[in-house]
Amino acid sequence: MIVVSPILKHVLYPALANTGYLRRRASGGELCVLTYHGILPEGYQSSDGGLDGALVTAQNFRSQLRLLKEIYQIVSPEEVRQWLIGERALPERAVLITCDDGLRNGLTDMAPILVEEEVSCLFFVTGAPVVTDCAAMWYEELFLLLLEAPAGPCTIEGLGLNFQLNTRQTRRAAWRTLLEKLSPCELGERTQLIDGLRAQLGLAPPSQKWSEAERRRFGLMNASDMRCLVAIGMTLGSHTLSHPILGKQCSELAWQEISESRRALEDAVGEPIWALAYPFGDAASVTSREMQMAGQAGYECAFMNVGGGFGARLPRLALPRVHMTGIMNLGEFEAHVSGFHRDIRSRLAGEDW
Repeated sequence: MIVVSPILKHVLYPALANTGYLRRRASGGELCVLTYHGILPEGYQSSDGGLDGALVTAQNFRSQLRLLKEIYQIVSPEEVRQWLIGERALPERAVLITCDDGLRNGLTDMAPILVEEEVSCLFFVTGAPVVTDCAAMWYEELFLLLLEAPAGPCTIEGLGLNFQLNTRQTRRAAWRTLLEKLSPCELGERTQLIDGLRAQLGLAPPSQKWSEAERRRFGLMNASDMRCLVAIGMTLGSHTLSHPILGKQCSELAWQEISESRRALEDAVGEPIWALAYPFGDAASVTSREMQMAGQAGYECAFMNVGGGFGARLPRLALPRVHMTGIMNLGEFEAHVSGFHRDIRSRLAGEDW
């Protein structure tokens, strides 16, 4: 991962934004897609910066929307759909707002700002909450479990894995290993393994102890919540059934994740689901197999989570997006939107900044 240096972040990018260079650079670009992962709820106390790094504050989200409305052209999901099928052209410097994961704060904290700013968003939600009693993302629940686990050796029964959970770094390393090991499993098997580890450690489900702010941070929207989003003018897309690393799954399970999520969501909200966002959405998580499956399942387009910004290639089943983080200032934000940061990164691939 290439980290933005303080000089780029706090000096060069703001200077280029202030001169108008970045917005001029974006002129002529067909489309830039931004991906958010939610809003940090008021009163929520973060336990891990890495876990919460993709969520933005309400203030920053509002500031970013207002900058886009002033300088660029925010377009609706329906306008993008019509453009994809050749029924309309997009305005110059068109920007689409998307949000992944289907966390409850998308409805409680993000949607009110979108409505206030008169912006429509394409929300990518998982199908698991409408077909099971899934309360949180399995991999976030696993991370919270490892954070809470007693220090010392830990054996994962059923997987034959042994970890030393002595520091934040060793816990994060164990989580990354388990993320890859559990992704090939069906959701029910993953749930059983996580429940077994929790019982082994003598820990209660985190949802039993959550405050209201924590429920908005980690809880998933149910079918009623999803219908509320549609009712206020938002659009839903699929983020698979349960957000595994699709590239780690066998073809049967990957197809089930991609195709059945579309069917479950359409049944839940009574609206067509025409877009898919691949979980994790990087080259290590998504292969050509999943892209082919997305087309076969009837999606009109599918989105990655990397490579975005104006000037990027726009393949219909691998549309690039700018991944928003909670630490972006407005200069850095515009450098990403314009495609300037992507081009810098591609030229300096392999170097740390």
